[in-house]
Amino acid sequence: MAETASESIEVIRVPDGRPIKMWTEGVPVEEDARRQLINTARMPFIFRHLAVMPDVHLGKGSTIGSVIPTRGAIIPAAVGVDIGCGMIATRTTLNASDLPDDLHPLRTAIERAIPHGRTIGRGRRDAGSWENPPDLVNALWAELLPGFRRIVDKYPKLRETNNHKHLGTLGTGNHFIEVCLDEADRVWLMLHSGSRGVGNAIGSTFIELAQADMRQHLANLPDRDLAYIEEGSAHFSDYLEAVGWAQDYARKNRAAMMVALIAAVRKVIPKPFAVDVEAVNCHHNYVQKERHFGEAIYVTRKGAVSARKDELGIIPGSMGARSYIVRGLGNEESFCSCSHGAGRTMSRNEARRRFTVADQERATAHVECRKDKEVIDEIPMAYKDIDAVMHAQRSLVEIVHTLRQVVCVKG
Repeated sequence: MAETASESIEVIRVPDGRPIKMWTEGVPVEEDARRQLINTARMPFIFRHLAVMPDVHLGKGSTIGSVIPTRGAIIPAAVGVDIGCGMIATRTTLNASDLPDDLHPLRTAIERAIPHGRTIGRGRRDAGSWENPPDLVNALWAELLPGFRRIVDKYPKLRETNNHKHLGTLGTGNHFIEVCLDEADRVWLMLHSGSRGVGNAIGSTFIELAQADMRQHLANLPDRDLAYIEEGSAHFSDYLEAVGWAQDYARKNRAAMMVALIAAVRKVIPKPFAVDVEAVNCHHNYVQKERHFGEAIYVTRKGAVSARKDELGIIPGSMGARSYIVRGLGNEESFCSCSHGAGRTMSRNEARRRFTVADQERATAHVECRKDKEVIDEIPMAYKDIDAVMHAQRSLVEIVHTLRQVVCVKG
């Protein structure tokens, strides 16, 4: 049963479960996603209610664009396998007039500077990894190494993962690097990535462990990917340590790429410029302990960004659409959260079936980017209207800057 609440929140009352509060006014929500949210809301350890962001769409196990507060347990599949995935952005002192008329050399310079995409097989090096990591990547890996050793001492199979050579690399799918202009035509640099191969392996390992631990109870779960690890159990502290490490890896990964991105821009644009004028580095797939409604709980943000009072965040649109730098309003009902982007309206396969390269060329005519069949699944029309998404969460964040892409590099 659904009802309309204040602040244009839709509330779904779930029999034998917690309520679901949805900031989705004016944006579509697929029925499969609603059913998935209801399944999660029925888990016995959900605290108070689920909070659902306007970019909500069907995910694996738990719904993307949801904030899942829990007491005494965590669902590893809700955190997912791209642990710590998120955004980093920085404003430069460059203006639009400082950019070259032809932006293609800038895009190719970025593509050369930062490994991206993926190639496998035939003995070739994966193009999405380093052959010889640069000094900065080696230094950051040295910081991560003690924690990694503690994890692999307990879980040896994680040793043989893409870890050191993936640090400072972009990945595939919806990960991207962009050069953007704000409302005053100032140049911003922005990118989206997470914990790469090693984060995926950590997430997958603990999802399997949660399911193995609950083997006798899986049949009673509405979805096997809602298998959880209880606080105090054998794997709980190990998971918290591993997921915390992966989130640190993801943050360092973005920081390393930003350094490489800035260096690439300097090679193409001769004018001296400063960076870090305004900078944000935020996760949107992660779990951490927080205090809400007077209690210490675990908050899993699966495709959501922390939006505490005055906290800066990033909400990217799709290729060819606007993105936003936002300031949190500290709305406690959302567990101080906001959306992590526009949110998909269709699967990648459906986008490939429905659209053509010509459609992609038209939709991204104003952006220097790839326009081939391999990126059709990222076409703007496969995503919700970012302006409608922003309007639906007006009680969660305020817009600080509106960015428009002029260069986009996809994984």
